[in-house]
Amino acid sequence: MGNVDIQPEGDRIRKAVKWICDTLAMYPEKTRDAVIKDAGIRFDLTPKECSFLDRKLMDQAKDGSGC
Repeated sequence: MGNVDIQPEGDRIRKAVKWICDTLAMYPEKTRDAVIKDAGIRFDLTPKECSFLDRKLMDQAKDGSGC
């Protein structure tokens, strides 16, 4: 068997959130939707996980508590 990178499910989402926030801070011209789509590919997220991140980040943006 080869070297397989297995990450706990929540770990991928945590890493994706950090990457999304960092990317949006570094590149404010990028849209949140585009960055979430890129994160989905980069972190091998399901469409359901991407939708979850989109909703959570939108909620945080509305109440001023996140990226």
